[in-house]
Amino acid sequence: MKLFEGLAQYRPQALGVLRIMTALQFIEHGTQKLFNFPAGEHAGPLSGLPLTAALLEFVGGILLALGLLTRPVAFLLCGEMAIAYFMAHAPRDFFPVNNGGDSAISFCFIFLYLIFAGPGAFALDNRNNARA
Repeated sequence: MKLFEGLAQYRPQALGVLRIMTALQFIEHGTQKLFNFPAGEHAGPLSGLPLTAALLEFVGGILLALGLLTRPVAFLLCGEMAIAYFMAHAPRDFFPVNNGGDSAISFCFIFLYLIFAGPGAFALDNRNNARA
């Protein structure tokens, strides 16, 4: 259809918006674990694996929102979400809707896509391309 073919010209902007909005949601997971903001179940001191996950979510989310080192950060976060799913969610139940793992799966596959697609528009990674 012609209508949808015309939308292709906005692919970089749509990818940039997807990256930014996903990163903002991911930052929220990190701030909840690190600072209990927004208030949730994760109150209390963190160490080991939960602290590592919180730092990856917070710092990695900020880097993704800025579009800085997008592909390597997306690679790390994709792995984190795969590990989180199989360690924390899958043992609870087979079905993601029942084990609370649907967001982990969604994050994992969006990050996987960003590894291949790059940052899209509105990214600091694009500074070098603008100078060429």
